[in-house]
Amino acid sequence: MRVIQLLPTLSFGDAIGNDTLALKEAIARMGFRSEVYAENIDKRLPADSAKSVDKLKDLRDDDVVLYHKSMGTDLTFRFAEMKCRRIMVYHNITPTEFFRPYSSEAAALTEYGYEGVRYLSDKVEYCMADSGYNRGELLKMGYKCPIDVRPILIRFEDYKQTPDEETLRKYSDGKKNLVFVGRIAPNKKQEDVIRAFYCYRRLNPDSRLILVGSYSGMENYFERLKKYAAALGLEDDVVFTGHIKFSEILAYYRLADVFVCMSAHEGFCVPVVEAMFFDVPVIALASSALPDTMGGSGILLPDSDPVFAAGVIDRVIRDESLRKHIIEGQRRRLEDFSYERIMSIFETQLKNFINR
Repeated sequence: MRVIQLLPTLSFGDAIGNDTLALKEAIARMGFRSEVYAENIDKRLPADSAKSVDKLKDLRDDDVVLYHKSMGTDLTFRFAEMKCRRIMVYHNITPTEFFRPYSSEAAALTEYGYEGVRYLSDKVEYCMADSGYNRGELLKMGYKCPIDVRPILIRFEDYKQTPDEETLRKYSDGKKNLVFVGRIAPNKKQEDVIRAFYCYRRLNPDSRLILVGSYSGMENYFERLKKYAAALGLEDDVVFTGHIKFSEILAYYRLADVFVCMSAHEGFCVPVVEAMFFDVPVIALASSALPDTMGGSGILLPDSDPVFAAGVIDRVIRDESLRKHIIEGQRRRLEDFSYERIMSIFETQLKNFINR
């Protein structure tokens, strides 16, 4: 019997790619033959990380295939026809309406993704969801099979690497740094972060906003954000990093005085947990999976009101006692995402499925 992971794209350094490779090691430690197959494999990954989907042959009825679902692809429908035991690992798909004003291609891809999720509703035996929110989404789409929550695996050891020194020097100038990490995308609502920052600057002009993330594929949205920041007179105080090295991302977390997330849709939101690891107070909109991920830690905003958000940001930055209280709560929540704990959850879920 083999335990195989299947996904459209295995990327270097992203959350799903890291999760897949960590699970590959866990499956092997459990004593099973562990393999990963993908349609697209990032060339920066070691050569033995995965094989092309075209090489996936000779499946047996007792082989277990875990399909990581996060985008629209024909692979979904091929997976449904495979002669094996089928598990879906659901990472969520961003709703189509976020992309329609900016990219017809992205909108079509996400719609195809949802079509695939609905198609699999009666074709898998078991699902693992990143969050309670993701589990709820599957139930809404008619899934009747068992669905368990297993948060995404985060290798926290990787975050102990040396941060980029040049970035640290550049922004260690006494200004308060508001930071958000996440790809530039309409569902992330960077415009709402900019709006909150505009209000906060009236309370503290000696501050800046740093938006960390690639805008590849979302150039129209990125240009609109830049124009919006300029219209508010913030062009010199809103920093768009674009795609950067991991060491630079680590530097921005270390520079952050507060992490501000106004995202309208998240299936989990790994950067929130990363901010917790760096003891950065998290302020986030109470949308989608964010309440699940924060688990009672940090501060959840009831809506995206920029004046209220600015007031909360100011209080968190100025009130050392509150800041300490938030960080202590986040440290407790971080224990729930320990590598060993999530790995144990996965091993138990997989064993239970195989032995069922």
